[in-house]
Amino acid sequence: MTSRSKPSKSSLSSQKLRRRARLPSTEPPIRRVALAEVKGDLSRYLRLAKSEEIVITRHGKPAGILIGFESEEDWSDYRLEHHPGFLRRVATARAALRSGRGVPLEELPA
Repeated sequence: MTSRSKPSKSSLSSQKLRRRARLPSTEPPIRRVALAEVKGDLSRYLRLAKSEEIVITRHGKPAGILIGFESEEDWSDYRLEHHPGFLRRVATARAALRSGRGVPLEELPA
């Protein structure tokens, strides 16, 4: 993964926790836009989605989210961070480490 100068758009769970705890958010507000408006000007909303999350609404209710990427690398990172197989492997590795079955970094060959 690459380091980013801004928070990952995939950090929705931390946003939910802040909302539940009523803590101030450090991320920009989420823009809500009607589906008909997005249809009429999709390229504009794709540009906006590079810097903010856009919730697409249908009849005033959330129906989807538009997430923009600044680069091909950001797209690759997003896909990896949300790939079910990768997430299972990470969970399995973390469980192995907690149970003492891991290999310390110092013992790995250079």
